[in-house]
Amino acid sequence: MPKITFIGAGSFGFTRKLVKDILTFPLLEGAEIALMDIDAERLDFAQRAVQRIVTAGGYPATVSATLDREAALRDADYVVVTILIGSTDVWRHDIEIPMKYGVDMNVGDTRGVSGIFRSLRTIPVMVDIARDMQRLCPDALMLNYTNPMAMLCRALDIETDIRVTGLCHSVQGTSKMLAKWIGAPYDEINYTCAGINHTAWFIDYTWNGEDAYPHIKRAISENAEVYNAEQVRNEMYLALDYYVTESSGHNSEYNWWFRKRPDLIEKYATHGTNWNPGEHAYILKEYRRREHDWRDDIHAWFAEEEIDLARGHEYAAYIINAMEGGEPFKFNGNVPNRGLVDNLPAEACVEVPVWASRDGLEPVAVGALPASVAPLTNLYAQIEEMAVAGILQGDKRLIYQAVAYSPLSAAVCSLKEIQAMVDELFAVNAAYLPAS
Repeated sequence: MPKITFIGAGSFGFTRKLVKDILTFPLLEGAEIALMDIDAERLDFAQRAVQRIVTAGGYPATVSATLDREAALRDADYVVVTILIGSTDVWRHDIEIPMKYGVDMNVGDTRGVSGIFRSLRTIPVMVDIARDMQRLCPDALMLNYTNPMAMLCRALDIETDIRVTGLCHSVQGTSKMLAKWIGAPYDEINYTCAGINHTAWFIDYTWNGEDAYPHIKRAISENAEVYNAEQVRNEMYLALDYYVTESSGHNSEYNWWFRKRPDLIEKYATHGTNWNPGEHAYILKEYRRREHDWRDDIHAWFAEEEIDLARGHEYAAYIINAMEGGEPFKFNGNVPNRGLVDNLPAEACVEVPVWASRDGLEPVAVGALPASVAPLTNLYAQIEEMAVAGILQGDKRLIYQAVAYSPLSAAVCSLKEIQAMVDELFAVNAAYLPAS
């Protein structure tokens, strides 16, 4: 039975749900589950929750918990990573400092100036984890859920030779949302989705083999509830002809069109985002709230007399089952662009269809992105190539240049203002800066 290690296991909801999914597969029900976190209290909650699932399901799995990363990684077969570097007192600057310069970020964990500085703090830790894997479990597969996904996976590919793919909920979440909008049973939907994380595009989306885009366009154009649910993404689709993954709240930050003026933020990004993160600094406010009441949800779960053991839809569980000899599984994963997307930079981290099986992971080549979406996606990919190089080399100049080309920063700031903004962010992140 495989050893499955969780780094950042104190992410209570995610760890609990993923372990539940893993253990529903007969090939995995006796797995060794190794939990690791740097927060002893959160780790204890996670261990108790996982043990409760094991006991309730009558599984032969074993559960261990440790603050020692090396102990958790030793002889692992799969390593699931869900980490966050620094508390809100650290990463709040990613949102608050750009806001002073008119760069209005509301989530700020993936790309643009906020995503780049989150990468600056996170890449060194991710590389350390991967180097530990090279020593302690060189054949293991890392399944990364940590953002900024594309930049982290790219850095790992440059600096180490571990096997890794990045996993995100946005592709399957969006595909199900579109099916619901057009009234299609999800098992009758097929699609090809490709690009980069949070900016991948449904190159085709079919219902029983027929192009479903006319149905999608009709739903958006004729149903106010559908349009208002995802105003940013719906406007992007109506202009560019292909539907983008990830929420309107995120996508409003990534381009030039929606957050450069207060009136545009109010019109497109404050109400019609589906999960309402459009308001200023939404995620910062949410995390500050959680700092005070995060234990409440955990205690409520433990107070439930019965727990749901039904299998959910997390990619990682299906991937592990497939690689252990179960049914092959197709998912969208983040992998190096080695002949996969013709008009994105070679070696950049791309998000494409991937098959998992006993033979490993086999990415699927999709050709070129459509002309209407390639320029934006290519710009992001090249910016992130520059940012990763700057972080790994300790080159502040490259990092500044990456921010200077980021669409939202460029839409509202001059080059000198961007330099001043970046200098402020370097100052508050001094402890995390790589040696130049």
